[in-house]
Amino acid sequence: MMSKKAKMILEKDFKVSEIDKRIYGSFVEHLGRAVYGGVYEPGHPQADENGFRQDVIEMVKELQVPLIRYPGGNFVSGYNWEDGVGPVDQRPRRLELAWRTTETNEIGTNEFMKWAQLVNAEVNMAVNLGTRGIDAARNLVEYCNHPGGSYYSDLRISHGVKDPYNIKTWCLGNEMDGPWQIGHKTAAEYGRIAQEAAKVMKWVDPSIELVACGSSNRSMPTFADWEATVLDHTYDHVEFISLHQYYGNKDNDISNYLALSLEMDDFIKSVISIADYIKAKKRGKKNINLSFDEWNVWYHSREQDKLIEPWSIAPPQLEDIYNFEDALLVGCMLITLLKHADRVKIACLAQLVNVIAPIMTEDNGTAWKQTIFYPYMHTSVYGRGVALNPVISSPKYDSKDFTDVPLLESTAVYNEENEQLTIFAVNRDLNDGLHLECDIRNFEGYKVIEHIVLENDDLKQTNSAQGTPVAPHSNGNAELENGVVTAVLPKLSWNVIRLAKQS
Repeated sequence: MMSKKAKMILEKDFKVSEIDKRIYGSFVEHLGRAVYGGVYEPGHPQADENGFRQDVIEMVKELQVPLIRYPGGNFVSGYNWEDGVGPVDQRPRRLELAWRTTETNEIGTNEFMKWAQLVNAEVNMAVNLGTRGIDAARNLVEYCNHPGGSYYSDLRISHGVKDPYNIKTWCLGNEMDGPWQIGHKTAAEYGRIAQEAAKVMKWVDPSIELVACGSSNRSMPTFADWEATVLDHTYDHVEFISLHQYYGNKDNDISNYLALSLEMDDFIKSVISIADYIKAKKRGKKNINLSFDEWNVWYHSREQDKLIEPWSIAPPQLEDIYNFEDALLVGCMLITLLKHADRVKIACLAQLVNVIAPIMTEDNGTAWKQTIFYPYMHTSVYGRGVALNPVISSPKYDSKDFTDVPLLESTAVYNEENEQLTIFAVNRDLNDGLHLECDIRNFEGYKVIEHIVLENDDLKQTNSAQGTPVAPHSNGNAELENGVVTAVLPKLSWNVIRLAKQS
């Protein structure tokens, strides 16, 4: 049987945008075993002198994560940042109301900043606009970013940190539209406090960039009105509006599941439209860009999370074990983010370790890579440069919730400096390989250097501490002849076709 055919044309001048490296960001919240038992486990055979797990550090470095959102998440809306600085033995234990656990505060701002430096990541710091407000927000900016000679900067110095962190990206609270949020607000209430917090944070440090809270997900009843109202208040003071979205395959319908990235695409377009409406309304000059600072698959662990004993310390929470089909959707979502690199400048895979994460750890044991680790790593490592705007023709299918779903989900990134071109592609076909023809005649003197494939006959196959049966290989069959790349993308597969100019 002849495999179906898809065609693609790539031109150097057909550009979406330079890719902001922060699009490959991630997220660490004080939740479950993300921090305690994930990032930090003193006494572990692989712990360094700070108690940080070096096996985790090495895996995060492999992902080349450029930006990490911290410390939440729902957690931040009840967090007093002052609890997490100064002598560790004097820090209070608190009832953590967002996840009903006990927070020991052994790890706080300075410890996390030290860890972020070890993994070569910047921090996207969130301030509490739930139980706290303008005062705590400006004080935290002063503590982190002011050189010295003031109360909070001198306090940092007394805590052993002489040089300011110069944190450039800050979140104005978290999911304030959600009734589950500590200090939940209406759009007008949140818009006002976000505006005032933004104002004084920038008075302390005019160089920072700020993210206002958008909707917690697209199905919120206040969606769109929320964004418009919040940006009406904050347009002059912020650079970003946030988006959050998680997907799951609870109906076990793979055709529909792999089409969910089309919904993500539509969500992004909707928020761009709202931001541009406010720009027009304000007769503004600047675009509000998007920070998709929570995105992932999340549904596997919800039932077992109901059984957790309240007020325990770092229980296993939100520990989704991902399977092969989840990795395919994550690949589709990464491609979707790249398609919008002109407006999505920050994105954070939620989260990084143990909590809905690409990296898992065993207490006092090994660290291992989930299935979703690989597409995330490939795009982060090879997806630096300019996002191209490919012309694609692909066979399509219909599913329960979507029509005209392309079998080929693809995009490409051109790194002019390194003279490399990378094609990222998912074949959504359940039964057959997809024959791809990609015209790159504009890229003279290039050759295929690698065709990475992630494939598995079992959609439900997972990885574990015992082994990683879902792992990529480099035996893809991509070839380049007369300016045309040809490849057969195996059924239900993630593909990375890497090309470079011959020297």
